[in-house]
Amino acid sequence: MTVTAPDLKAFLLATPFFGGLPDPSLDLLISMLVECRFDAGTIVVAEGEPGQSMFIVKSGRLAVSKRTNSGSVVPISRLAPGDFFGEMTLIEMQNRSATVVTESPTVLYELTARKLYACYKADIHAYVIVLQNINRELCRRLRRSDDRFAGQRANDGN
Repeated sequence: MTVTAPDLKAFLLATPFFGGLPDPSLDLLISMLVECRFDAGTIVVAEGEPGQSMFIVKSGRLAVSKRTNSGSVVPISRLAPGDFFGEMTLIEMQNRSATVVTESPTVLYELTARKLYACYKADIHAYVIVLQNINRELCRRLRRSDDRFAGQRANDGN
């Protein structure tokens, strides 16, 4: 189902992914989004599978996890409205790095790699802003991960 909600612009501009985009660029990207609905307990993406799209959370809650070498599942984070995931596969062209499962009924907006490339061809300025926004969010996540790791190491020493 194609996205058409009138309040969608305001919601998207408030997310880290779309921040700073001028109206025409935002309109272009909105036209490329596809709304996806999931019931609670649905695997949206699975670690190790090929990926060709990313998702922005409109509503619902999702859990992100990774498998250890021994096969146990480690919770990584929780996602809420305004968060996005799956962007790494668009940048590095690698398989999914984690599994994302819905914890409640969820609405996501999907942006495929093909559509992002179409954005690049049509509006390079918007494309650069989107990539900067993705990179900024990846840096935030890395900082949080570093802080968690450092906190665990400090607790291990006590």
